Amino acid sequence: MLPNKRERQRGHRQAARNQATVAMGFVDGMLSGLRRRGHDPTPLLTATGISLADVASRVPVDRYAALYNLIIAELDDEAFALFSRPMPTGSFEFLCRGMLGAATLDDALARAYRFLRIVLPDLRVSVRRDGTRAELEIAEAQPVFAGREDPARVFAFEWLLRLVHGVACWFVGRGLALDSVRFPYVRPAHADDYALVYTERSSFEGDTLLARFHDNLLDLPIRRDDPALGRFLEGAPGRISMLYRRDREMVLRVRDLLRAALPDNLSIEQVAQQLHLSTRTLHRRLEDEGSSFRLIKEATRRDIAYARLTKTAQPIAQLAADLGYADTSTFYRAFVAWSGQSPEQFRSQLAARHGAMTGGKPQRSERR
Repeated sequence: MLPNKRERQRGHRQAARNQATVAMGFVDGMLSGLRRRGHDPTPLLTATGISLADVASRVPVDRYAALYNLIIAELDDEAFALFSRPMPTGSFEFLCRGMLGAATLDDALARAYRFLRIVLPDLRVSVRRDGTRAELEIAEAQPVFAGREDPARVFAFEWLLRLVHGVACWFVGRGLALDSVRFPYVRPAHADDYALVYTERSSFEGDTLLARFHDNLLDLPIRRDDPALGRFLEGAPGRISMLYRRDREMVLRVRDLLRAALPDNLSIEQVAQQLHLSTRTLHRRLEDEGSSFRLIKEATRRDIAYARLTKTAQPIAQLAADLGYADTSTFYRAFVAWSGQSPEQFRSQLAARHGAMTGGKPQRSERR
C-alpha cells in the first residue's frame, strides 16, 4: 500500500532531522565534566562513532543524543558532572512527570523550576511577565566554574536552556519562538548553531542568561498525557537534544550539503537538484524559514573558520583553501567583515584570553 501525503511528509521531516548535525563545540562542552572527573571519553566516543580529530567536523544529531545518554550512564549524573553535586539518574523523568497534569504552561514551568531548585541548586531558573513580554532567566546561585568562559559553564547554560525550552515545546505540542536570548559569556566558536537551536537574535553580555518571548505563550494549555509521556521518555533524556527547531529543517539540510561538498562550492541549482526540488521552490522554502542560500553559505564558512582558528594552528592559507576561497586575500576580506579583525588577530586574542584564564602561556594546538 502506497503511503499517503501525510505519511510522506512525516517521513521527509524525520529524514531531515536524521540528517541534522551538531557543531563539535557542543560535544566538547558535554565532555568537560567527564574529563574533570578523570574519565577517559574515548570508549564513549568510539561507541557512538564520534571523532574529535577534526574540531571543525559536525556530529549527526542521533549520535550526539546517544553520547548524551552514555555520558549520563557513565557518571550516574544527568547534569554531566558540571555542578557541585550530581543530578541523579531519573531526574529528567521526574521533572516531566511533575509538569504533567498542569493546566497551563505557566503552571507547568513553575513546577519545573521548583523541582530544579532541589536537584540543581547551582543554577536558578525563574520566569517573569513584563507587560506583553515574558523573560526566562537562568542565573548562577553560587560559583562552581573555573571562569566566565569555562567550556563547562558555557555548556551548562546551553544545556539547561535547551532542556527547559525543549520540554516546554513538547508539553504544549508546538514550537515556542524565543524573541531573543542574552547569553552570559563571550560568543563561542559554534554560536552560529544558536540560530538553529534557540533564536537568530542571540547576544553575549551580562551575568545571567535571559530568554525573552511573548507572554501569551505561558497561557497555552498542556496537551500531553501519561501515555504520550511514556513514549517521549524512550531514549530520554538524550532525546531532548533531537528537538531542533522544526521551522529550520531546510536550512539544516542545505547547510549540511554545502559543508560536505567543501572545498567545492555548490551552486543553489546543484543543491536544489540534490534535494529533488526546483531552484524556485528551494528559494521559497529558505525564505519561509527566514534565510537564504547566500546567508547559509556564508554562515557555514564562518562556522568552520571560527572553529579551526580557535582549536587548531592550521595555516591561514590552507584554511582558506579548505573553505573553497579562490585565494587567501578573499578569505581575509570575508573574515574581517564577519569579526572586525584579521584571522591572526582573532587567533592571538583567543590565545591571550586562554593564557589569562590558565595563568600561563597558552598551549599551542597541534598542527594539522
